[in-house]
Amino acid sequence: MVLSDLGRRINSAVNDLTRSATLDEKAFDGMIKEISNALVEADVNIKLVSSLRKQIKTAVKFNELPAHVNKKRIIQKAVFDALVDIVNPHQTPYNPKKGKSNVIMFVGLQGAGKTTTCTKLARWYQARGFKTCLVCADTFRAGAFDQLKQNATKAKIPYYGSLTQTDPVVVARDGVEKFKKEKFEIIIVDTSGRHHQEEALFSEMQDIQAAVKPQQTVMVLDASIGQAAEAQSRAFKDAADFGAIIITKTDGAAAGGGAISAVAATHTPIVFIGTGEHLLDMEKFNPESFVSKLLGMGDMQGLVDHVQSLKLDQKETMKNITEGKFTVRDLRDQLQNIMKMGPLSKMAGMIPGLSGMMAGMDDDDASGKLKRMVYICDSMTLKELDSDGKIFVEQPTRMTRVARGSGTSVREVEELLTQQRTMAHMAKNMKGMAGNAQKAKAAMGGGNKQQQMAALQKKMQSMGGAGRGGMPDMSSLMNMMGGGGGGGMPDMSSLMNMMGGGGRGGGGMPDMSQMMNMFGGGGAPGGRR
Repeated sequence: MVLSDLGRRINSAVNDLTRSATLDEKAFDGMIKEISNALVEADVNIKLVSSLRKQIKTAVKFNELPAHVNKKRIIQKAVFDALVDIVNPHQTPYNPKKGKSNVIMFVGLQGAGKTTTCTKLARWYQARGFKTCLVCADTFRAGAFDQLKQNATKAKIPYYGSLTQTDPVVVARDGVEKFKKEKFEIIIVDTSGRHHQEEALFSEMQDIQAAVKPQQTVMVLDASIGQAAEAQSRAFKDAADFGAIIITKTDGAAAGGGAISAVAATHTPIVFIGTGEHLLDMEKFNPESFVSKLLGMGDMQGLVDHVQSLKLDQKETMKNITEGKFTVRDLRDQLQNIMKMGPLSKMAGMIPGLSGMMAGMDDDDASGKLKRMVYICDSMTLKELDSDGKIFVEQPTRMTRVARGSGTSVREVEELLTQQRTMAHMAKNMKGMAGNAQKAKAAMGGGNKQQQMAALQKKMQSMGGAGRGGMPDMSSLMNMMGGGGGGGMPDMSSLMNMMGGGGRGGGGMPDMSQMMNMFGGGGAPGGRR
């Protein structure tokens, strides 16, 4: 991941200082020097680095700190704020309006990933209820229209282009006019890749801009471009005056700091970052979340947005939970929902502490374990799936049949059923807790709903197992999955057990003891769903 090494080095420098037995000014200066070296090696502009050094020193004023203050916390906050300031241009990007046509024009260098990013952005807005479309005004690159057509077809997004018209200005104007008449709300115009020395291409870009009159011009910037990012972005800013930046290819291994420098150089906000080749591999950018994720502190808001965008169906499971039931089918549905969330390594950066714990772990191995559990469930009859699992205890030969049909072992089937019984027990307890909460509410004459929810969450934490190893307790992470309210920070130590085979059965099967919290069961039954 681009910048991951930078994040580790900065985090290590801060941690080494705050863990030091003697926290003096010499150690403080050493930390600043290590952070500065890490930023320079990541291609962050030297002037930015110098500014960051001054900002941290000004914020901390080490010699003036009173003896009783928490120096470690002040230093950590100063570093965090200084890094946020680098990527925060304090400019608000254009916010598309529903019910009107919003034209968004893409510009950038050749090979930056504009065409793919156009489709990703169209898909992102489409998922949020906008009527979106794509216009291919790249008549220079062979295969550009075919690529956009293929991407748009895959994402089920209307598109416009021409294999015969060679003037990109005409194609762009005709496409935008066509989609405006058809009341499209997001009209994304893809243009040819350019280089700042090619004056003819820059003139063409300005002509397209004049023809389509975009509400927003977006520059697509390759994260691996290095020190050239600043000069290129300035040239594009002067020619097209773009109002937003999308950084692509952040899943690569390059330094990536040059793209950050471009933000400061042009005072332009980053709106999205591309995290992979898939159409869903794009995240909305937030300076605080970005730095938090960079330093291994997680990005809970990003995790919430990602899971909510999946629109997972939880109605039947939530209905069963409110009735105090949790069937084998419910367990299978939750397993499938976890798999829909995407690679666990992608989620790891969003969850405090998990990125370090996942170091060296294989997504394929983790996914394989989940799939084996689903295979076991898929080998069951409808009667077995909708049961509470006792049917297998009464008729053990059923386990042998399911194991043979799923290509697993009887032991694995037993372990899955153990997990299901744990979840069922939790569901039963939750029903009783909900009843008690209703009685308490009646006795209080309505009571305070927040207090009731807090008490219920506290009880759920004690049932599901509090966070281990110093990780935060994630009492209702996936209340968001069920649409519920939500409280504390997630405890992901169980998820690591789930991936790493540290489950209760001990045979490499996932530990499901906290799935309820993760997928809607942590909230109050009968609450908003």
